[in-house]
Amino acid sequence: MMMRIKWWADRFIIAAIIQGAVITVMALVIVAVQITNSDINIIQYLSLSFEGTAKWFFLGIIFHLIVIVAIAVTALFYSHLEITLKKKFSKTANVLAAVHLVGMNVGGAGAMTVMTFAGLAGTGLLAVFTEGTLGPKYPAIMDSFVEPIGGLITLLAIGVISGGMCFLMAYKNNSKI
Repeated sequence: MMMRIKWWADRFIIAAIIQGAVITVMALVIVAVQITNSDINIIQYLSLSFEGTAKWFFLGIIFHLIVIVAIAVTALFYSHLEITLKKKFSKTANVLAAVHLVGMNVGGAGAMTVMTFAGLAGTGLLAVFTEGTLGPKYPAIMDSFVEPIGGLITLLAIGVISGGMCFLMAYKNNSKI
């Protein structure tokens, strides 16, 4: 019975931990490539070319960190409903919570990962990871990432809206666990 009480709170905490691990691995890969390739200072290169496609890299990283914090904070909302208020989730509320979890993790983190990748590809830095040398800048590549990022952000929005509906349904539900 106790496991059921923390059903959604636990899943959002686990998701935040996984997302934190993903961005940590991304950071470690960049550091490892920087250490093994002294010909280019990756961060200096990106920061000097911030007006171009490099801003997608930085914004992708920053927004990914925001998504991770949002996932962890969302766990607090579920914890409050499930543990403090002892609210019972209906079948519909459980489906909405699942959509919320998937939307934030697949849509939110996915969009930010694609944005980060697009920034690396457009600046030519992706070649450092694949070939060991700086490739040519290719700003036109961003055009091919607009739809995937937009689709993933739509999934994020659907997840967040579903989560809001779930919160309201569970909060208004007079049934207790």
